[in-house]
Amino acid sequence: MKRRKLVAGNWKMNMAPSEAKSYASKYPRLLKRDMEVNIIIFPQSILLPILIDEFKNSGIKLGSQNCHWELQGAFTGETSPQTLKQLGIEYCLVGHSERRHTFGETNVQTGMKVRTLHQLGMTPIICVGETVGERERGQTEDILRTQIDSALKDADPKKTIIVAYEPVWAIGTGRVATPDIAQKAHAVLREYLKQRGLQNTTILYGGSVKPDNVATLVSCPDIDGFLVGGASLEPEEFANICLLTLNASR
Repeated sequence: MKRRKLVAGNWKMNMAPSEAKSYASKYPRLLKRDMEVNIIIFPQSILLPILIDEFKNSGIKLGSQNCHWELQGAFTGETSPQTLKQLGIEYCLVGHSERRHTFGETNVQTGMKVRTLHQLGMTPIICVGETVGERERGQTEDILRTQIDSALKDADPKKTIIVAYEPVWAIGTGRVATPDIAQKAHAVLREYLKQRGLQNTTILYGGSVKPDNVATLVSCPDIDGFLVGGASLEPEEFANICLLTLNASR
């Protein structure tokens, strides 16, 4: 089965409501609705109700940057996956490196979120990746396998997942993994997922993605698209990445 290309834009903690509306208003002229590439934008959760209307009929999906593993309760400041579901949100990032390394999210907690999202019929985008120290010590493959194992421990094997490989040393640093480095990591993930019967899983690359490195990266056999950070904040630049991803051949 041919894997469909996917580009996801992670706005992180950026965009005021007025900026988000302005951004959304530019998309009808930048992208065709029927493009053969899936596009998901992940804004701050507080912006989701606004953007649901703004992106309606655009062909662009919305996702949440994070959620809790419980449906409700005394978890001040957290986002309920049940609330996201009721808003019509289909996707959620889990295990993003900033959640792991800035907020202390553990592999176990990432797995709990995957389980809950599957129970609600939502699709988790599972972020995995090694730090520069782990890469230098030759631990990349072990780290990726451990993170995948934990994320899928209680997952529903019949439900969809998406995996995003984001080497921590390349996120927001301007450094980008070479096509060879990225492909090797994606091949490890692909083989490990294949052992679980998940060989058709979409695997994205994330880490200082720009229009000038998209074509060479997406031409790699196991890279299906991108999780874009800073470049997703500029509608023209993000649209360009989407178009380059669509047009690149493997």
